[in-house]
Amino acid sequence: MKPIPRAFLEAIPKTDLHVHLDGSLRLATLIELAKEQKISLPSNTEEGLREKVFKDRYADLVEYLQGFSYTVAVMQTPEALERIAYEFAWDNFNEGVRYVEPRFAPQLHANPSLTVEEVLVAVDRGMNRAKQEINARKGIATGDEPPFAYGIICSAMRMFKSSFSDYYRRLVTLHPHTPEEDLQAMASLDIVRMMIYLRDEKEMPIVGFDLAGAEAGYPAVDHKRAYDLAHKHFLKKTVHAGEAYGPTSIFQAITDCHADRIGHGTHLFDTHHPDLPEGDEGREYVDALWQYIADSRITVEVCLTSNMQTMPHIPRIQDHPFGTMLDKRLSVTFCTDNRLVSHTTVTDEIETASKNFPIDARKLRHLIIYGFKRSFYPGNYMEKRDYVRSIIDYYERLEREHGLA
Repeated sequence: MKPIPRAFLEAIPKTDLHVHLDGSLRLATLIELAKEQKISLPSNTEEGLREKVFKDRYADLVEYLQGFSYTVAVMQTPEALERIAYEFAWDNFNEGVRYVEPRFAPQLHANPSLTVEEVLVAVDRGMNRAKQEINARKGIATGDEPPFAYGIICSAMRMFKSSFSDYYRRLVTLHPHTPEEDLQAMASLDIVRMMIYLRDEKEMPIVGFDLAGAEAGYPAVDHKRAYDLAHKHFLKKTVHAGEAYGPTSIFQAITDCHADRIGHGTHLFDTHHPDLPEGDEGREYVDALWQYIADSRITVEVCLTSNMQTMPHIPRIQDHPFGTMLDKRLSVTFCTDNRLVSHTTVTDEIETASKNFPIDARKLRHLIIYGFKRSFYPGNYMEKRDYVRSIIDYYERLEREHGLA
């Protein structure tokens, strides 16, 4: 199969539907903000931080997540949040990403000087400022290229400690006799209510609700009330599921949380997970699960580099279940997860996939376009259709220009 040129992958319009804002800072910005805010880092150079914190390979998910203690620490002021969001938007556009859905947990950034609402306003201000500048560029302003767009996804945490942020500290302090799972459910409901308010009353492009954090011991069903509320108010839903746990986690995401998309889904085909019955019964459960996901067109947000960095049990990229997802015709889309922590871009993810899995130019077009179709685009249905049509027209023009039509 003829390899797809890197130049073409860089040029085509792309999406990133699973990317954490607090895992996607510019390294230079992290160092600069830490210096300004007098926050100690393991190193004050980019090389040192790549060696000690933001590595090419991690021992496990726990080590992978350690870097967030530093990124979140510098994201506690509206100025820092706006700057990081602004740079994030430009970084995406500069590699051809035309639509992006940054996700983050606003409650991690709330403090005595910054409310949850102000956190979201600051991020939207940075994203929107970049969007206006990008869409004023000649090719986009004249209609020759599709515009840049974004939607914000808010994440709740499956579990948290009082040390995570001032918001969580106050929540735990004010409810000392409330069980841990009830506090987690309370925080999730709180953020969903804020999302609905900002979307409906402030017309902010908040498009989806997410659940992140450790899966084992912290089931998604504990957050069912929050997802029911989001569902009833027509917010789109995605759930981190099957990243560090088995198929039952994905089952809860789609049955209890009404998930429109699944974050990672790496353990979807794990028939040997201890939660499952042994033998044919376990295989039948997994078979029914993936077929339901395929038939319902629930999209899996695939993060190849991130998974390979945190899952040592997958020895080669070719062994990643993405290949099985392709074989079974699941709806999938390429995502970075964390541009800084995983040291990757959407273009890198697509190139990795095209080199290691049977993806020709025709299949690539379907995968890329489906990212736009399954996005939580903030406009109405007809506006989204028009946007996707502009993407398809532009993509096909690039195919002709690169000799891949």
